[in-house]
Order: sequence, then C-alpha cells, then structure tokens
Amino acid sequence: MAVQVTPGAVTLYAPARVPDTKLLEILDARRDWVAGHLAGYAARSPARSAPQDGQRVPFLGQELTLHLDAVRTRPERVGNTLHLPAQSAEAHLTAWTRRACAAPYRTLMQDHAARLGVSDRLRAVHVSDTRTRWGSCSADGSIRLHWRLSRAPTEVLHYVALHEAAHLLEMNHSPRYWAHVAHHMPDWQTPRTWLRTHGHTL
Repeated sequence: MAVQVTPGAVTLYAPARVPDTKLLEILDARRDWVAGHLAGYAARSPARSAPQDGQRVPFLGQELTLHLDAVRTRPERVGNTLHLPAQSAEAHLTAWTRRACAAPYRTLMQDHAARLGVSDRLRAVHVSDTRTRWGSCSADGSIRLHWRLSRAPTEVLHYVALHEAAHLLEMNHSPRYWAHVAHHMPDWQTPRTWLRTHGHTL
C-alpha cells in the first residue's frame, strides 16, 4: 500500500481486498504528513511556461484562445480569440487582462453591494496585483480584487467579491460578518476551499 500526495490531491494505492476501514486508518495515521505536503504545494509558486499559440486561457467564465503574432504590437480581442504580440507575450497578456477585468470587476462589486444594501458605501473598485491577498476592502469603501481571479471559476470570483462587499457592513470577520456572507452565498465554504487549495495555480 502507498499514499501519494500531489498538488490538491491525495491518492491511496492498495489491493482491492483491503477494507475501507483499513484504508481510512492508514490515511488517519498519516494525516499530519499529508497535510504538510499539501501545504507545501499550496505555498509553492508553480513554474509558468510562456504563453503558446493556440493555448486556451480562462477569463471571467469564458475561455480565450491565444494567437501569437510576430508583427502585432499590442493585444486585441476578437470574439474568443486574443491576439498577442509574440514578443513579450506574457507581459502583454497580463497587461491586457488587468485592463479587461477592470469594468467587469466594478459591475460585479456594484451588484454585490446592492444586494447587501450598501451601494452608498462603495467608493471605488481597483484591480490589484498583490502577492498575498486576493482582495481587500479599506475603511473608505475602496475595494481591490486581484486580476488573477479573472482566471478562477466564476463562483470563486463571486465569493471573493461578496467577501469584500460584506466588509462594507462589518470591517471584521465576526459571526455577524459571516452571517451576511452565508445569507447571500450559503455554500461559501466550497469556493473558499477551492481558492486555498488551487489558488496558487492561477
């Protein structure tokens, strides 16, 4: 029998005749070892290859196909194809994504603020590029969302947006704060877990 840990997954190999109760005992005995490896993967920045021609990239619930052009000087989206200059393609992709998600982020935050009844407290919405936070809400009503969230599943982006909008009501993580989140997204723990497990892949 063997236990294998890979980013976001734990696999147990055993003969078919081994009862499930025994498998659970093995996993329970190695719980700390497994958790340590999962945490290590989550903290590790994955190696990112340069964008490739024909590569598909998630964007706000859609999927864009990259087309690298040696003579192009700036990015342009045509339908679901994103044309990029072949030189410094990754930098151009990042810059385009940050610009393109700004307006949808504002609309998203306005929608969540309206649902929470705090539209008057939302002052501004910015696109961020911080290393440690997916979103933030300041006391003056300014909210920031990371541009990489545009590549996350839609429900994950909505969770972070709701999480920050709820801070316009409660600038803390008290039970009252989580009650606001749960009222509008009862299954909020699912996207939160996804982000903690897979966020490093964005």
